[in-house]
Amino acid sequence: MKTIISSLVIITIVFTSLLSPATTNAQSLSPSSDANPEETYKVTTDPAENGSYTIDPTIPADGKVKAGTVLTVKATPASNYSLDAIYYTVQGGKWGTTSYEDFSSPMKITVSKDMSVGAIFVENGLVENINETQDVVFAKPGVKPLKYDVFSPKGAKNLPIIVNVHGGGWSSYTEDNSRALARELVKGGRYVVFNIDYRWMGNADGDAEPNQLHHLIEDVFGAIAHIQEHASQYGADPNKIAVTGESAGGHLSAAAALLSTLIGEDGFGIREGVYQYRPSYVPKGKTLEQVRTEITSAVKASAPSYGVFDARHFEPLVEGKNQEYWNAVSPVKHVPNVKERSIPHFIVRGKRDFIVGDEMVQPFVDVLKANGQQVEYIQIEDLGHGFFNWIPDYRTRATFAKYGVKYADAMRTFFDSVFYKL
Repeated sequence: MKTIISSLVIITIVFTSLLSPATTNAQSLSPSSDANPEETYKVTTDPAENGSYTIDPTIPADGKVKAGTVLTVKATPASNYSLDAIYYTVQGGKWGTTSYEDFSSPMKITVSKDMSVGAIFVENGLVENINETQDVVFAKPGVKPLKYDVFSPKGAKNLPIIVNVHGGGWSSYTEDNSRALARELVKGGRYVVFNIDYRWMGNADGDAEPNQLHHLIEDVFGAIAHIQEHASQYGADPNKIAVTGESAGGHLSAAAALLSTLIGEDGFGIREGVYQYRPSYVPKGKTLEQVRTEITSAVKASAPSYGVFDARHFEPLVEGKNQEYWNAVSPVKHVPNVKERSIPHFIVRGKRDFIVGDEMVQPFVDVLKANGQQVEYIQIEDLGHGFFNWIPDYRTRATFAKYGVKYADAMRTFFDSVFYKL
């Protein structure tokens, strides 16, 4: 069972789709089971496509179920389909609703609120040739263990890596809402995809000390260092890495591509004028200088989707910080000249994205071009924010099916041009 949580941090309102419910871990964060047993709650069932599910005990015709009742939901895919997730959705949370997912059947649900229940199924072709490894823990710098999921083509050997960073306003969701994009990028068997998680801003994880933006960047570097160390286990080449991410993950993936030269021992803002990232995971026996060199040389392409690249656009996240701090967490301030280091970029956003506007992206594109970097910037008509997202909400999944699949294919073609010289 996995975790994608809505945030209490105000900035999330700006950078997460306002139409989508949050998704969360059914085991660790399910609604309280201390409800009054005399109470009843309304349980409704969502229609299932490409499969079916049963609920035990059976839901009464009026949908009213006693508080504390444990429902066992079993899902059965139709022919040529596989289970993606069983879920239930309740009212509440930052986005009006919160969903809880389990990726295996059965799922047990304790009734303590009005809720809707459902199951999602995906075509076998998306998953039958993939080895999926979930919840690889790479560090625990705070309360939350940091982890990644691996999507590796069966029989993979020395394939380039794509590191995929989820969005969510730097303070919600986990690597799970990137799983649909990962499956698309693995198509063709040319890449091993690692979906990574990171700490959330402020105290959203329950950490006593609030997390700052640079801590999240350090988590991304820590994940990459761990992935490089263990790449061979998944048939991946640690020296060939592309990074991608959406929204907040767009910023963090661009940071992974462009800020790795700032990895070092001297701390981040502890001394005046010194801003060096210490990855949340450092392989035993390696110096930070080695980690810096290995990450910088390995990351060869970047595809940050509808991200923010200059800290002046998210000053509420770094309130009380000085300009040097803002510059240190801003990818746009660290674009190298192509003669020093070539990092081709592929960037997409919807023209109707009122969360991350063109004025937040075009200046980054201009700086890339000014430094001789290859960049492809695509703006999609009549499309808003979050089209690479994947959660139980039907509209979100329908948007991915219509747009996410198409532009994931374009992204994969871009990566092919870098790693396979097609």
